Amino acid sequence: MNTLKIKWQRLLINGKTCPRCKLTEEELERAISILKQYLNPLGIEIIIEKNELSVEEFKKNSLQSNQIWVNDVPLEDWISGKVGQSTCCDVCGPSECRIIKVGKKVYETIPAELVVKAGLLAALQLIK
Repeated sequence: MNTLKIKWQRLLINGKTCPRCKLTEEELERAISILKQYLNPLGIEIIIEKNELSVEEFKKNSLQSNQIWVNDVPLEDWISGKVGQSTCCDVCGPSECRIIKVGKKVYETIPAELVVKAGLLAALQLIK
């Protein structure tokens, strides 16, 4: 069986994260469910890895938070997106957090459809 690995990381402080990352996690779970429907019958197993960033890691590079990789390739590379940053919330403090720009759209929360698109593109490489 082939494996599609989706890795996501975000800042967690005492088990809490920012609203942006919390919503991304919900969207990620929805995307995993959709991908399993389509890819499991093709013999592709989906593995999700969720990592926590420490406050120290976040302070060094806040753009590491809310980052997603699909088969070790950043999500934005699969979807022709660009990484940007914007002010977030009190959990993140004065640091600006990761956003994704695709065309003229800006996403603070990563929607399920972007993860599904990246997952399907990665899956195509597995079945070639």
